[in-house]
Amino acid sequence: MEDKPILEDMLGPAKGGASSSSPAAAAEAGQGTPPSKKPIVMLVIGMAGSGKTTLIQRLNSHLHTTKRAGYIINLDPAVTHMPYDANIDIRDTVKYKNVMKQYNLGPNGGILTSCNLFATRFDQVIQLCEKPRTPALEYIVVDTPGQIEIFTWSASGAIVTELFASSFPTVVLYVVDTPRCVNPQTFMSNMLQACSILYKTKLPMLLVFNKTDIAHHGFALNWMADFDSYSAALEADATYAATLSRSLSLVLDEFYTNLRSVGVSALTGAGMDDLMTAIGGAAEEYEEFYVPDLQQRKKAKEGKEQSRQAKEMEALRADMEGTSVKVGRGESGGGGGGHDGGSGGGGSSSSSSHGGTAAAGTGSGVGREQIGGVGAALGGTRVTTPGLRGVVGLGEASEAMQEGEDGFDDDQFGDA
Repeated sequence: MEDKPILEDMLGPAKGGASSSSPAAAAEAGQGTPPSKKPIVMLVIGMAGSGKTTLIQRLNSHLHTTKRAGYIINLDPAVTHMPYDANIDIRDTVKYKNVMKQYNLGPNGGILTSCNLFATRFDQVIQLCEKPRTPALEYIVVDTPGQIEIFTWSASGAIVTELFASSFPTVVLYVVDTPRCVNPQTFMSNMLQACSILYKTKLPMLLVFNKTDIAHHGFALNWMADFDSYSAALEADATYAATLSRSLSLVLDEFYTNLRSVGVSALTGAGMDDLMTAIGGAAEEYEEFYVPDLQQRKKAKEGKEQSRQAKEMEALRADMEGTSVKVGRGESGGGGGGHDGGSGGGGSSSSSSHGGTAAAGTGSGVGREQIGGVGAALGGTRVTTPGLRGVVGLGEASEAMQEGEDGFDDDQFGDA
């Protein structure tokens, strides 16, 4: 699998409505420092076939027409053709088919793994988006995979969303296939999906009813505003699913209250001005509600981290104090054996006629130097002192093994 770093040279300068230049070039042109206002990130999410890619093409065209600087990011590794040029394309970094072959995955598993691999380097994408440009970026449009669950409920989707939301004003554009939502149950499925994304990301959401050139979205707005109207649409259906949809409509009444919605046609471009206005309002909502919540979560996380560090430091101090007490008790115990010519600690001791060394008897230890000195002085002489008999015996056995006279029969132990 080709998994090369995301380099600025590989990604190239801004294309498709996003022009970029270095700060040095801007200074030479006398244009000064670019504005500090951050661009608005649009996360385009929707079910397969809702028209996400076509909508992004229309957004890109609209930004060109209105002379606004935009930046396009493609996060769908399995797309074969895109009607727009992406500034950052996941396909330049991770090869979807190679991932499937290498990890023996199916289509959905390959997309998910490719997104996870790309997410490990997404900090570099954030750095490229934060790079000063002239003219400054106003919008960052992110195209997500066609399988909605791969982005919304995966680790890579959470990483991408959190990184964008913590760096830029971020808005979720939930694209709805309007002609399909003429069916009340399909409409409810889309609303439940949008509700789950809203409460998972906690970001401002904008419902984008696409394909209004085929079916106008007025019926959907009516169902969201009037429960009786939606219930009447379900009258002809007496199935359990219809009853469940009717009950869920009551539950989602609060969800509908503060939700922005707009109807557009990605094919004809109708409603694009209303869409850009609604995006600006959602960005203000981000500054008003999401930023304070983000700061509060950061403070809570810092408090937990400080508490954890304090507990670990207290445990470390307790361990150090316990160790020092044990060491102090060991030093205050009985004395060890001395060097050549010295005498051992408490307990009965006996002396050898060789070397004049006194060794500790029962209950006393023999120092390493003491053992070495005694072994050298005694050589192969038999020692009758109980405390030294074992020591000298070990020395003799070691010398015998080195000389190959261990006395063991190899056949007795077999191959072991």
